[in-house]
Amino acid sequence: MAKNEFACDCNVIHEELVEKTLAKMKDDDAIYKVAEFFKILGDITRVKILFALDQNELCVCDIANILNMTKSSISHQLGTLRRSGIVKCKKVGKEVFYMLDDEHVKEVFEVGMEHIEHKK
Repeated sequence: MAKNEFACDCNVIHEELVEKTLAKMKDDDAIYKVAEFFKILGDITRVKILFALDQNELCVCDIANILNMTKSSISHQLGTLRRSGIVKCKKVGKEVFYMLDDEHVKEVFEVGMEHIEHKK
């Protein structure tokens, strides 16, 4: 069997590094919330919706048309994204427009896209 060149064969604990890292380690609640944030982004339909909303504020009908999906399925996904704090909406008359929640969401999404484009 081939040896894994990336496996650590030593038994040395770098105490200073471990202590510095532990001092900065976030609590389990914060770690859980970050994991949930990325889990929400693990769905192709939701990523397509985020891509569309990264371009423009859009209503459900617009997004359904762009993705060639039903308004019902888009509404369901938007509900998940809204409850997770990834998108928000505003009502204009009878229309409801969706947008990315804030610049942090926009930046995380765009950096992810940039990373993938760079790897091509």
